[in-house]
Amino acid sequence: MAVAVLHSRALAGMQAHEVTVETHIGGGLPNFFVVGLPEAEVRESRDRVRAAIVNSQFEFPMRRVTVNLAPADLPKESGRFDLPIALGILAASGQIPADRFGDYEFAGELSLTGELRPVHGALAMTWFAHQSQRAFILPLASAAEAALVGEARILPARTLLEVCAHLTGRESLAPHSGERRVNGVEYPELSDVKGQAHAKRALEICAAGGHSLLMVGPPGTGKSMLAARFPGLLPPMSREDALESAAVQSLGSEGFRAERFGARAYRAPHHSASAVALVGGG
Repeated sequence: MAVAVLHSRALAGMQAHEVTVETHIGGGLPNFFVVGLPEAEVRESRDRVRAAIVNSQFEFPMRRVTVNLAPADLPKESGRFDLPIALGILAASGQIPADRFGDYEFAGELSLTGELRPVHGALAMTWFAHQSQRAFILPLASAAEAALVGEARILPARTLLEVCAHLTGRESLAPHSGERRVNGVEYPELSDVKGQAHAKRALEICAAGGHSLLMVGPPGTGKSMLAARFPGLLPPMSREDALESAAVQSLGSEGFRAERFGARAYRAPHHSASAVALVGGG
């Protein structure tokens, strides 16, 4: 088979758009092209994928390899496309079967040894993959976050070899079976604050009525100390609210920790931080 087609996801804010990874191996001088509006980290996947395939005891085809990430007008970023690109090359070169690709979606960054590294946005990608009625194959380190999507079928893998063994039917990947519940969270107590009666009263009113609050004052007057205790005044998060909050956090550079599922997000930037420092450039 000279052409292989797989499914993955590209993040655009909180949306995880479906990406079709098309791999073609044809005649011509040996070369490796990735098209479809890939950013730098996706273009660099050529070297990671080549090394991972060779070090996993497969043969990298010495022919013209073209990988298309469709739709072409959607920007593609991060190393999450390493795994589907590698599988597409192996299927197009006839080293693994491609008849089961339609049942899965794939995401994962490859090391040079063929190990799978975690990816950002696993929760958002799994949510949309579940809506498409497909199982999601991703790195083991991202499985706990992805499993927060109830009823989704998560198949974690440690290496490229494990994924290939599953697709060939030699050894099946075990579905992730971690707990999927909203955790109880302890917040700082408002009673620990001495004085500040007027400000504490304002926090209680805002928490009870669902209002916004703006605290103004010079540094050192207790604004951050009071704000850190505000989440403890709010009612516990519903599962839907917790999933939405976790999806936003999973898109950040620090990712999301599954043990913090259900905790209200709190950030305390320095008072001198600029607008670019708060929201990021680009």
